[in-house]
Amino acid sequence: MTENSGLKILLVEDEQAIRDMVSFTLVRAGFQVFEAEDTRVALEMISSASPDLILLDWMLPGISGVDFAARLRREEPTSKLPIIMLTARSEEENKLRGFEVGTDDYITKPFSTQELIARIKAVLRRAGVESSEEVVEIDGLSLDTAGHRLNINGGAVKLGPTEFRLLHFFMTHAERVYSRDQLLDQVWGNQVYIEDRTVDVHIRRLRKALAPFGYDRHVQTVRGSGYRFSRHV
Repeated sequence: MTENSGLKILLVEDEQAIRDMVSFTLVRAGFQVFEAEDTRVALEMISSASPDLILLDWMLPGISGVDFAARLRREEPTSKLPIIMLTARSEEENKLRGFEVGTDDYITKPFSTQELIARIKAVLRRAGVESSEEVVEIDGLSLDTAGHRLNINGGAVKLGPTEFRLLHFFMTHAERVYSRDQLLDQVWGNQVYIEDRTVDVHIRRLRKALAPFGYDRHVQTVRGSGYRFSRHV
């Protein structure tokens, strides 16, 4: 496995030859790649795949890439999704327009594969996106995201997939309070039809799994606000 394993890239490009070349490059670098030939398919992919970054061509059929980027920035679920614009337009005014709508970087065609990978890594680092190979540890809790394992004081503990994602989010955002709606956005992503009370159900399941070891106390209810994972109990 590579340092990029588990990171998902959505490539939105209408030219098949370019999609094939870029996808091949990204897969070799260890990324998981999803392809879309237009913005309609791109929206479906964003909803189903929850990509970590979008590579977006400027010239697309129907709505342009730059207008699509502006739309993504206006909508809450995708407002902070990293976007790199791919374009043959090298004029400064076009670059400025891309940045004005909120894209994170701008790569002019033709580009080298080394430059593409370096730019992607830089944008992901700035966005705080980590590879799924990370191990998160807090006070005896060890969460291995590559192996999808939870260990408490050296012993393995079973968690359901949603509880695992919930605990991972809590552990990587400790001491901050999140409302149910915020947790739905961060943990469930674009599954917008899930009831906010579903969060309570999975919080209870998570606490039940942690309770035999005394770690359920770390998952705290903040009355009137939501939930918090605290190191201090």
